[in-house]
Amino acid sequence: MGIYQYINEKVLGNAGGDLEEVQIFPTYRMKVKKNEVVTRFGQIEDKAYFLISGIMESAIEKDGELKIISFTFPNNFVCSYTSFLLQTPSEIQSKAITDCEIEYFFKEDLEQAYKTSIVANQFGRYVIEQLFISKLKRENDFLTKTAKEAYQDLIKERPEIVQEIPLNKIAKYLGIQPESLSRIRAEIS
Repeated sequence: MGIYQYINEKVLGNAGGDLEEVQIFPTYRMKVKKNEVVTRFGQIEDKAYFLISGIMESAIEKDGELKIISFTFPNNFVCSYTSFLLQTPSEIQSKAITDCEIEYFFKEDLEQAYKTSIVANQFGRYVIEQLFISKLKRENDFLTKTAKEAYQDLIKERPEIVQEIPLNKIAKYLGIQPESLSRIRAEIS
């Protein structure tokens, strides 16, 4: 699935419909190698990325240590949203965990589309709503679930995570040490 298919299916609920009406701004594709950084700390984000294949991580830096705040899987958007919206330096870094294929568009093109297209406005609202829901769920899980519960939910929702993401990265995402994750995994087995 690419961006236009995403808009057609998710935003307009029109699976299999004509994609011509959703081509509201130009999109571009690129391949990203494993461990390649797409958005660097301090960079002003001028693109939003749609992950076609692969897995990416977004992390913040605190006291010289990276803390993973999210994983992005295919058919989802990733970017430094605050930087993208406000045009301020990014506080996060987005990096490929595996080789990835990405489709992207420029903020400037989206802003132009907002001026002339109802579909563009629906798309923008839909993506922001999905991001908001995702962030609320992550925050709620972090505050109300144990690391074991969060890990079990993660492998239930995304079973491929254990095969494709190194355990030290999963531990960082859960906010625990790798040894603690090993104990949790042993308890579950």
